[in-house]
Amino acid sequence: MSSRVRVAVIGVGHLGSFHAEAYSRMSDVELVGLVDIEEPVVSAAASKHNCEVFSPGESLLGRVDAVSIAVPTPYHRIVAEPILADGIPALIEKPIAHSLEDARAIVQCAELSGTILQVGHIERFNAGVIRLSEELDQPRFIEVHRLGAFVERASDVDVVTDLMIHDIDIVLSLVSAELKYVSAVGAQVITGHVDIANARLEFENGAIANVTASRVSQNTFRRIRVFGQTGYLALNFQDQQIDVSRPGEPPKTGGFAPMLSETINVMSRPPLDAELEHFIECVRTGQAPLVSGLEGVRALEVAHQVRARIAASL
Repeated sequence: MSSRVRVAVIGVGHLGSFHAEAYSRMSDVELVGLVDIEEPVVSAAASKHNCEVFSPGESLLGRVDAVSIAVPTPYHRIVAEPILADGIPALIEKPIAHSLEDARAIVQCAELSGTILQVGHIERFNAGVIRLSEELDQPRFIEVHRLGAFVERASDVDVVTDLMIHDIDIVLSLVSAELKYVSAVGAQVITGHVDIANARLEFENGAIANVTASRVSQNTFRRIRVFGQTGYLALNFQDQQIDVSRPGEPPKTGGFAPMLSETINVMSRPPLDAELEHFIECVRTGQAPLVSGLEGVRALEVAHQVRARIAASL
């Protein structure tokens, strides 16, 4: 590999354009080409970033060292399999696939070729989430709210696939136990899909997570609260502050320990930059990505369970 990692972005719509922009700013990356079925869109993006336009389905073997795949989710498998079969490391936007069959096939393809596969669960690279996980000690109850206004761009999928899967992945990364039971309810408010949903995840170790996602709320509200064995932590995603309450030293004269409170102000940075830098580091070193293909499949499995429970309740 040359001193600069050669990267292509496949799919330069809403998300892919952000990938291309981020790669173009990285000093150790060369954005060599873009792929998209919309010729005017990809030509304009390639002109902006001074890179090539590759045809859809064109082999990139020997021309790139890694790719970002940001095509619509139903096309993830058909795009990813030839890339992975050629041994080209790939970062696939979340969710890993539309169906579990496709998701597992993508992972199997990466395993057979021994190729790096990272799934774009970007919230794992949120500085607040990283610090929260470092402060945690045996979470017992987790409550997550991700509420926002309606965005027409994502109206072709339900709120579980669009938004809740972010928090499902976070919860699964925080609880070191197998999932035991899922219950969920939801409602169709604007679209023909579920627009607001709540899920309760129960784990084998007794931990419980209550996850709410809405794309029909007037105001944006994003917060995660965690009750652990040794205290309480609450992260506000918007201002990147973590409120902490923990017991101090018990009085020498006896009695209960005082509760000590503090606020941790997390130094924030764009999560996409952190995610792509991590991906490039994995490509350089061969290390396993933070969010593997198997973790992408696990998040999708739980999302499908949530969707099934909601469908049964409607």
